[in-house]
Amino acid sequence: MGDVAVGARSGPGEPEGQGARASAVEEEAAAVNLGKSPDEDGTVPGGPGSSGAPEGPGTSGKWDGDDPKGGRSEEGKAEKKPRSFWKELPILIGIALVLALIIKTFLVQAFSIPSASMQDTLQIGDRVLVDKLTPWFGSKPERGDVVVFHDPGGWLGENPAPSSNPVASGIQTVLSFIGLMPSANEKDLIKRVIAVGGDTVECRGTGPVYVNGKPLNEPYIYPGNTPCSDKPFGPIKVPANHIWVMGDHRQDSLDSRYHQNLPGGGTVSDKEVVGRAIVIAWPVNRWATLPVPSTFNQPGINSTASAALGATPAALGLAGAVPLVLVRRRRLMKNMSKKASLIEKAAE
Repeated sequence: MGDVAVGARSGPGEPEGQGARASAVEEEAAAVNLGKSPDEDGTVPGGPGSSGAPEGPGTSGKWDGDDPKGGRSEEGKAEKKPRSFWKELPILIGIALVLALIIKTFLVQAFSIPSASMQDTLQIGDRVLVDKLTPWFGSKPERGDVVVFHDPGGWLGENPAPSSNPVASGIQTVLSFIGLMPSANEKDLIKRVIAVGGDTVECRGTGPVYVNGKPLNEPYIYPGNTPCSDKPFGPIKVPANHIWVMGDHRQDSLDSRYHQNLPGGGTVSDKEVVGRAIVIAWPVNRWATLPVPSTFNQPGINSTASAALGATPAALGLAGAVPLVLVRRRRLMKNMSKKASLIEKAAE
């Protein structure tokens, strides 16, 4: 018997061995021209997906036909996994606390009304929002404003006792520090500004209250109260940069009238003012703004002294601006003269 031939014919009439060589050439050509010569099972010999041929670098198994080096496409790159919500939560809480602290320090702060001294305008337990921003820009309290101010010393009779529950007290202390809850033990009071620095204020008998000789019509006074029958006063000249304050519940308010024996004669320094109460924020059924009553806008109520004090910042600003304008004008004229000289020299 003869030997068994190795290498089958690729076709009738072909010499033995030529079919194998031709097949090898075709496979090499298919490997170079990707996707152009699929075999019978739909795969490219030597290309991705064919058995016995290692895939190129990457993870998707797809070649980028536009990359002459055979690199992977962007589809083959693993996408970055997003951070877990629980990992981001502490960061979000930290940012929220920082923002709340900034708002409390520079913008607005909530305060709780501890007494009946401002009824019926404010009730016990009301929460008011106090504007703390405008004082940073030089704004001062004005007549008719409802203001929160630090205790000047000796005005503590209206402050409530701190909570006896240590847990509740601790929570309130933390929340009040960041401005999310009013403080129960801050030494602050809230009253209405009746007169400002330079004003003369007085009240005799049952009233009315006079500011710079003008009587005040005070519809905000608690029903049944008189303007000052429990404690008449004056005339009193309010020092510069100070205010005279009174509660709307006149017969239940330990205000400026009752502290005339203390330094300042019952007045409060502007520096002690935290800010102006602008709105009742809680409870919801008592939402309301706290505007300035029209009686404080009547003609002639501004005294010469208080008007001069109010005009002082503007006068100082004008006095400082004039020299700057003159210096700038002189510099511009000098530059224009130099430019004219250069143009003349260039023309020559």
